[in-house]
Amino acid sequence: MGLKVAVVGGGNGSYAAAAHLAAEGHEVSMWPGDQGRHAALFSTRAIRIDGLGKGMMARPACVSSRIDQVIPSADVVIAMDPAFTQESRARLLAPWLEDGQVVLLSPGSLGGYAFTRACRTAGCGADIVCAEPGTLPYLARKSVVAAEGEVPAVFLSGRTVRLPIGAFPARRTAEVVTTLSALYPEAHGVEDALSVALLNVGPIIHSVLVLMNVGPIESQPSWDIHNEGSSPSVKRLVLEHDAERVVLRRALGYAPPHYPFADHYAPGPDRHWMYGDAGHRELVEGERWREKLTLQHRYVLEDVRLNLALQASVGRWSGTPTPIMQSLLVLFGSLLHEDLSRSPRTLEALGLAGMTRAALRSLLTVGL
Repeated sequence: MGLKVAVVGGGNGSYAAAAHLAAEGHEVSMWPGDQGRHAALFSTRAIRIDGLGKGMMARPACVSSRIDQVIPSADVVIAMDPAFTQESRARLLAPWLEDGQVVLLSPGSLGGYAFTRACRTAGCGADIVCAEPGTLPYLARKSVVAAEGEVPAVFLSGRTVRLPIGAFPARRTAEVVTTLSALYPEAHGVEDALSVALLNVGPIIHSVLVLMNVGPIESQPSWDIHNEGSSPSVKRLVLEHDAERVVLRRALGYAPPHYPFADHYAPGPDRHWMYGDAGHRELVEGERWREKLTLQHRYVLEDVRLNLALQASVGRWSGTPTPIMQSLLVLFGSLLHEDLSRSPRTLEALGLAGMTRAALRSLLTVGL
């Protein structure tokens, strides 16, 4: 029996989730945002899935411009827009959230804590639980709609085969994984929301790829950082950067799998990454990642300014050296004219840096 799913947002991941889950037989209601930007979706009430499941047509049960028609009675609320939207999303959803709902923030980077706190501030007393995956469940890009009345499409070049999930509060992890497994059978629980935040390699790879390719990014009409931008030296820096993330997880006592990014570049019989053994090949061979990038892209504003800043702050808080993380933040700070050590998603900004390890673990387990 399918679940009732509310998809909030109109980005690549939102279109992918709405299409995939509707095609799988779940009752999907979608609030994509501005009706003008998503005119094709409002007009056709359908999304075509290209790539994996090529040519499959999916029809959400409801596409609405009214949030109050989407959220009530949903089992799972999915919000896959960038982490910097999570507090505003919380204020939008707060009046309509209900007891027992699972809110999937993809990915989170302590988004469960930030989202729940913002909901409480907005007066929401619903007994919700937030779930954060280690990565987006899809490698996806929306296609450009060429003609009026054309069904919008989303291109899927990859799907997760292993999806670590952290819950806030962590005491409800088993409940969350049971629910989400109906949507994503590959879901498995990890210790808490900080553990899964330190499994997010988006800030690891995207920070290096953007910085090391900033020349062609700013001079070329389009650039594929995952293919032509990933030279052997660039990959070497990515792996050294990722090694700091794994050391940080171990320093905090989190258990494997740590999903080292080396297993994505070079999978093996005993090295299976989140997108599976073919994940890197599918990413490199796809044509949808040749795009016009800027320093205002999600790769920077989310993965560096928020997610990498969070991971680096965990290093400072725990006394674990992370020189590559810290150096990247300084360099990007120069490019953005901002002190990224004061990012709004650091432990300091979240009001958590003064806590002991035991106190933070308790907060993550019990909740607000």
